[in-house]
Amino acid sequence: MNAKQGLQFQCPIDKVVGLFNKKWTIQIIRDMFFGKKQFSEFKEDKPNLSNKVLSQRLKELENEGIIEKNIVETHPVKTEYSLTDYGRGLNRVIYEIAMFSLNSGFEEYSNKNKRDEIQDLFKDTLNID
Repeated sequence: MNAKQGLQFQCPIDKVVGLFNKKWTIQIIRDMFFGKKQFSEFKEDKPNLSNKVLSQRLKELENEGIIEKNIVETHPVKTEYSLTDYGRGLNRVIYEIAMFSLNSGFEEYSNKNKRDEIQDLFKDTLNID
């Protein structure tokens, strides 16, 4: 008996791909590992990311329990976003995506020293052993 004949379930990969398949989601999560917390910071190096899409993605990630929204009582009031413990569990996923890209043969990563430098940066930032 194979899986299709036995228990019926949604493949767990389909669930995550459904979330990650939405434009900018992975980049937003990556940015949070690298310290970005405020709405405007997510847009700094993404000129094509609209306010509407960023708002939608942040809300979706919050609804999924990957991030949390915090209101900082300053003047003016600031909103900051942070990864939850659950969201920080994506560190290995983000790392493996980056490593796949580094080892893919893309021209911009042809320099071994540059590849090693980027790998070390991701290892340190994502807390990978």
